[in-house]
Amino acid sequence: MTISRRTINKGVAGLLVTPLLGAGGSPVLAQSPASQEASAAHDMSAMPVHWMGKEQIAFLIYPEFTALDMVGPHYMMTSLMGAKVHVIAKTKEPVKSDTGLVLVPSVTFEDCPQDLDIICTPGGSLGTLAAMQDDATLAFLKDRGSRAKFVTSVCTGSLLLGAAGLLQGYKATSHWVTKDMLSIFGAIPTDGRVVTDRNRITGGGVTAGIDFGLTLVGKLRDQQYAEGVQLIAEYAPEPPFNAGTPKTAPAEIKGLVEGMFTDFIKSAEAVGRAAFARSKFL
Repeated sequence: MTISRRTINKGVAGLLVTPLLGAGGSPVLAQSPASQEASAAHDMSAMPVHWMGKEQIAFLIYPEFTALDMVGPHYMMTSLMGAKVHVIAKTKEPVKSDTGLVLVPSVTFEDCPQDLDIICTPGGSLGTLAAMQDDATLAFLKDRGSRAKFVTSVCTGSLLLGAAGLLQGYKATSHWVTKDMLSIFGAIPTDGRVVTDRNRITGGGVTAGIDFGLTLVGKLRDQQYAEGVQLIAEYAPEPPFNAGTPKTAPAEIKGLVEGMFTDFIKSAEAVGRAAFARSKFL
Protein backbone atom coordinates (compact mmCIF):
# COMPACT_ATOMS: atom_id res chain seq x y z
CA MET A 1 0.00 0.00 0.00
CA THR A 2 1.31 3.44 -0.91
CA ILE A 3 1.03 5.91 1.96
CA SER A 4 0.39 9.44 0.71
CA ARG A 5 -0.44 12.68 2.50
CA ARG A 6 -4.08 12.07 1.51
CA THR A 7 -3.91 8.68 3.24
CA ILE A 8 -2.43 10.32 6.33
CA ASN A 9 -5.14 12.98 6.37
CA LYS A 10 -7.85 10.34 6.25
CA GLY A 11 -5.98 8.42 8.91
CA VAL A 12 -6.02 11.41 11.23
CA ALA A 13 -9.77 11.72 10.87
CA GLY A 14 -10.39 8.00 11.24
CA LEU A 15 -8.05 7.75 14.19
CA LEU A 16 -9.81 10.55 16.04
CA VAL A 17 -13.43 10.01 15.06
CA THR A 18 -14.11 6.32 15.40
CA PRO A 19 -12.84 5.68 18.93
CA LEU A 20 -14.70 8.67 20.34
CA LEU A 21 -17.99 8.90 18.48
CA GLY A 22 -20.76 6.45 17.81
CA ALA A 23 -22.72 6.38 14.57
CA GLY A 24 -24.90 9.22 15.84
CA GLY A 25 -21.98 11.23 17.16
CA SER A 26 -22.50 10.23 20.80
CA PRO A 27 -19.54 9.27 22.99
CA VAL A 28 -18.70 5.61 23.47
CA LEU A 29 -16.39 4.12 26.07
CA ALA A 30 -15.52 0.81 24.48
CA GLN A 31 -15.75 -0.89 21.12
CA SER A 32 -16.93 -4.34 20.19
CA PRO A 33 -14.98 -6.40 17.62
CA ALA A 34 -17.51 -5.33 15.00
CA SER A 35 -17.04 -1.65 15.78
CA GLN A 36 -13.28 -2.11 15.80
CA GLU A 37 -13.55 -3.52 12.29
CA ALA A 38 -15.57 -0.46 11.27
CA SER A 39 -12.90 1.75 12.80
CA ALA A 40 -10.28 0.09 10.65
CA ALA A 41 -12.28 1.13 7.60
CA HIS A 42 -12.16 4.75 8.84
CA ASP A 43 -15.84 5.53 8.56
CA MET A 44 -15.92 9.31 8.12
CA SER A 45 -19.66 9.76 8.74
CA ALA A 46 -19.15 11.03 12.29
CA MET A 47 -16.33 13.42 11.41
CA PRO A 48 -16.98 16.94 12.71
CA VAL A 49 -17.91 19.19 9.80
CA HIS A 50 -15.22 21.72 10.65
CA TRP A 51 -12.46 19.13 10.18
CA MET A 52 -12.85 19.46 6.42
CA GLY A 53 -11.74 22.84 5.16
CA LYS A 54 -10.94 24.57 1.92
CA GLU A 55 -8.08 26.85 2.87
CA GLN A 56 -5.68 28.33 0.34
CA ILE A 57 -2.23 28.32 1.94
CA ALA A 58 0.95 29.75 0.40
CA PHE A 59 4.57 29.32 1.44
CA LEU A 60 6.91 31.85 -0.14
CA ILE A 61 10.37 30.56 -1.03
CA TYR A 62 13.34 32.44 -2.45
CA PRO A 63 17.02 31.68 -3.14
CA GLU A 64 19.02 30.85 0.01
CA PHE A 65 16.00 30.62 2.34
CA THR A 66 16.26 28.25 5.32
CA ALA A 67 14.50 25.05 4.32
CA LEU A 68 13.46 23.88 7.80
CA ASP A 69 11.66 27.19 8.37
CA MET A 70 9.30 26.12 5.60
CA VAL A 71 9.40 22.31 5.64
CA GLY A 72 8.37 21.96 9.31
CA PRO A 73 5.16 24.01 9.09
CA HIS A 74 4.53 22.74 5.54
CA TYR A 75 4.24 19.21 6.97
CA MET A 76 1.66 20.43 9.47
CA MET A 77 -0.35 22.46 6.94
CA THR A 78 -0.56 19.59 4.49
CA SER A 79 -2.23 17.57 7.24
CA LEU A 80 -5.29 19.83 7.01
CA MET A 81 -8.01 17.95 5.17
CA GLY A 82 -9.36 19.92 2.22
CA ALA A 83 -6.64 22.58 2.30
CA LYS A 84 -4.64 23.47 -0.80
CA VAL A 85 -1.00 24.22 -0.04
CA HIS A 86 1.07 26.17 -2.58
CA VAL A 87 4.83 26.68 -2.71
CA ILE A 88 5.33 30.12 -4.27
CA ALA A 89 8.32 31.70 -5.99
CA LYS A 90 8.97 34.30 -8.69
CA THR A 91 9.30 31.54 -11.29
CA LYS A 92 8.87 27.79 -11.38
CA GLU A 93 12.60 27.26 -11.60
CA PRO A 94 14.03 25.13 -8.75
CA VAL A 95 15.00 27.18 -5.69
CA LYS A 96 18.07 26.23 -3.65
CA SER A 97 17.99 26.74 0.10
CA ASP A 98 20.89 28.01 2.19
CA THR A 99 22.01 24.43 2.87
CA GLY A 100 21.72 23.28 -0.73
CA LEU A 101 18.33 21.58 -0.50
CA VAL A 102 16.44 22.25 -3.73
CA LEU A 103 12.67 22.76 -3.88
CA VAL A 104 10.47 23.16 -6.94
CA PRO A 105 7.76 25.85 -6.65
CA SER A 106 4.20 24.85 -7.53
CA VAL A 107 3.04 28.31 -8.65
CA THR A 108 4.51 31.73 -9.44
CA PHE A 109 3.65 35.13 -8.00
CA GLU A 110 1.32 35.73 -10.95
CA ASP A 111 -0.46 32.39 -10.63
CA CYS A 112 -0.86 32.44 -6.86
CA PRO A 113 -4.50 32.76 -5.70
CA GLN A 114 -5.43 36.37 -5.04
CA ASP A 115 -7.12 35.66 -1.72
CA LEU A 116 -5.21 33.43 0.68
CA ASP A 117 -6.17 32.06 4.06
CA ILE A 118 -2.53 31.83 5.10
CA ILE A 119 0.63 33.33 3.67
CA CYS A 120 3.85 32.17 5.34
CA THR A 121 7.36 33.52 4.85
CA PRO A 122 10.37 31.47 5.97
CA GLY A 123 13.60 33.14 6.96
CA GLY A 124 17.26 32.85 6.13
CA SER A 125 20.29 35.10 6.31
CA LEU A 126 21.84 36.61 3.17
CA GLY A 127 19.00 35.17 1.08
CA THR A 128 16.47 37.02 3.21
CA LEU A 129 18.38 40.28 2.79
CA ALA A 130 18.36 39.76 -0.98
CA ALA A 131 14.60 39.09 -0.93
CA MET A 132 14.08 42.31 1.07
CA GLN A 133 15.79 44.20 -1.75
CA ASP A 134 13.61 42.63 -4.45
CA ASP A 135 10.66 44.86 -5.27
CA ALA A 136 8.67 42.05 -6.89
CA THR A 137 8.89 39.97 -3.72
CA LEU A 138 7.91 42.88 -1.48
CA ALA A 139 5.03 43.82 -3.78
CA PHE A 140 3.75 40.23 -3.81
CA LEU A 141 3.85 40.00 -0.01
CA LYS A 142 2.24 43.41 0.41
CA ASP A 143 -0.58 42.53 -1.98
CA ARG A 144 -1.43 39.03 -0.74
CA GLY A 145 -0.76 39.92 2.87
CA SER A 146 -3.23 42.81 2.71
CA ARG A 147 -6.07 40.31 2.20
CA ALA A 148 -4.88 37.08 3.82
CA LYS A 149 -6.78 35.70 6.79
CA PHE A 150 -3.47 34.97 8.55
CA VAL A 151 -0.15 36.69 7.78
CA THR A 152 2.64 34.54 9.16
CA SER A 153 6.36 33.86 9.24
CA VAL A 154 9.06 31.69 10.74
CA CYS A 155 12.44 32.87 11.98
CA THR A 156 13.83 35.90 10.09
CA GLY A 157 10.89 35.65 7.69
CA SER A 158 9.32 38.24 9.99
CA LEU A 159 11.92 40.75 8.78
CA LEU A 160 10.62 40.22 5.27
CA LEU A 161 7.03 40.72 6.45
CA GLY A 162 8.15 43.85 8.25
CA ALA A 163 9.94 45.20 5.20
CA ALA A 164 6.70 44.75 3.23
CA GLY A 165 4.89 46.89 5.82
CA LEU A 166 2.82 44.04 7.23
CA LEU A 167 3.82 44.18 10.90
CA GLN A 168 3.25 47.83 11.85
CA GLY A 169 1.60 47.93 15.26
CA TYR A 170 1.73 44.15 15.73
CA LYS A 171 3.57 42.07 18.30
CA ALA A 172 5.94 39.70 16.53
CA THR A 173 8.98 37.52 17.04
CA SER A 174 11.92 36.32 14.98
CA HIS A 175 15.17 34.44 15.48
CA TRP A 176 16.54 35.61 18.81
CA VAL A 177 19.51 37.43 17.24
CA THR A 178 17.21 39.55 15.02
CA LYS A 179 14.07 39.91 17.14
CA ASP A 180 14.87 43.44 18.36
CA MET A 181 15.27 44.58 14.75
CA LEU A 182 11.51 44.26 14.25
CA SER A 183 11.03 47.68 15.84
CA ILE A 184 12.47 49.40 12.73
CA PHE A 185 9.37 48.15 10.87
CA GLY A 186 6.97 49.49 13.47
CA ALA A 187 6.48 46.06 15.01
CA ILE A 188 6.62 45.26 18.74
CA PRO A 189 9.40 42.69 19.43
CA THR A 190 7.93 40.01 21.68
CA ASP A 191 9.37 36.94 23.36
CA GLY A 192 7.81 33.60 22.51
CA ARG A 193 8.31 30.52 20.41
CA VAL A 194 5.01 31.41 18.69
CA VAL A 195 3.59 34.93 18.98
CA THR A 196 0.00 35.67 17.96
CA ASP A 197 -1.38 39.18 17.62
CA ARG A 198 -4.76 39.25 15.92
CA ASN A 199 -4.16 37.69 12.49
CA ARG A 200 -0.38 37.97 12.62
CA ILE A 201 1.30 34.77 13.77
CA THR A 202 5.09 34.64 13.88
CA GLY A 203 7.40 31.82 14.88
CA GLY A 204 10.84 32.06 16.46
CA GLY A 205 14.01 30.59 15.05
CA VAL A 206 14.01 27.62 12.66
CA THR A 207 12.60 24.69 14.69
CA ALA A 208 9.92 26.95 16.17
CA GLY A 209 8.26 26.56 12.78
CA ILE A 210 7.07 23.12 13.83
CA ASP A 211 5.31 24.56 16.89
CA PHE A 212 4.02 27.39 14.74
CA GLY A 213 2.54 24.97 12.19
CA LEU A 214 0.93 22.80 14.83
CA THR A 215 -0.52 25.91 16.48
CA LEU A 216 -2.19 26.87 13.19
CA VAL A 217 -3.58 23.36 12.76
CA GLY A 218 -5.22 23.72 16.16
CA LYS A 219 -6.65 27.12 15.25
CA LEU A 220 -8.01 26.00 11.89
CA ARG A 221 -9.45 22.71 13.16
CA ASP A 222 -9.34 22.02 16.91
CA GLN A 223 -7.08 20.61 19.62
CA GLN A 224 -8.13 17.00 19.04
CA TYR A 225 -7.30 17.20 15.34
CA ALA A 226 -3.95 18.86 16.10
CA GLU A 227 -3.11 16.20 18.68
CA GLY A 228 -3.67 13.52 16.05
CA VAL A 229 -1.31 15.31 13.67
CA GLN A 230 1.25 15.68 16.45
CA LEU A 231 1.05 11.97 17.27
CA ILE A 232 1.47 10.90 13.65
CA ALA A 233 4.51 13.17 13.44
CA GLU A 234 5.73 11.75 16.78
CA TYR A 235 6.60 15.29 17.72
CA ALA A 236 7.87 15.03 21.29
CA PRO A 237 11.25 16.80 21.30
CA GLU A 238 13.87 15.72 23.81
CA PRO A 239 17.04 17.55 22.70
CA PRO A 240 20.36 15.99 23.73
CA PHE A 241 21.64 19.38 24.93
CA ASN A 242 20.03 22.28 26.79
CA ALA A 243 21.45 25.09 24.65
CA GLY A 244 18.47 25.88 22.46
CA THR A 245 17.74 29.38 23.80
CA PRO A 246 19.93 32.32 24.85
CA LYS A 247 18.77 31.77 28.44
CA THR A 248 19.82 28.12 28.63
CA ALA A 249 22.93 28.12 26.42
CA PRO A 250 26.35 28.43 28.11
CA ALA A 251 27.56 32.04 28.07
CA GLU A 252 30.56 31.22 25.88
CA ILE A 253 28.32 29.55 23.28
CA LYS A 254 25.92 32.48 23.24
CA GLY A 255 28.81 34.90 22.80
CA LEU A 256 30.25 32.82 19.97
CA VAL A 257 26.94 32.77 18.09
CA GLU A 258 26.30 36.48 18.63
CA GLY A 259 29.74 37.22 17.22
CA MET A 260 28.94 35.22 14.10
CA PHE A 261 25.97 37.49 13.36
CA THR A 262 27.52 40.90 14.06
CA ASP A 263 28.05 41.85 10.41
CA PHE A 264 24.71 40.33 9.39
CA ILE A 265 22.83 42.46 11.92
CA LYS A 266 24.46 45.64 10.62
CA SER A 267 23.60 44.76 7.03
CA ALA A 268 20.09 43.66 7.92
CA GLU A 269 19.32 46.91 9.71
CA ALA A 270 20.46 48.99 6.73
CA VAL A 271 18.67 46.80 4.18
CA GLY A 272 15.54 46.60 6.33
CA ARG A 273 15.20 50.34 6.77
CA ALA A 274 15.66 50.96 3.05
CA ALA A 275 13.22 48.20 2.08
CA PHE A 276 10.58 49.38 4.55
CA ALA A 277 10.77 52.92 3.19
CA ARG A 278 10.62 51.70 -0.40
CA SER A 279 7.70 49.32 0.15
CA LYS A 280 5.37 52.23 0.91
CA PHE A 281 5.46 53.13 -2.76
CA LEU A 282 5.05 49.62 -4.21
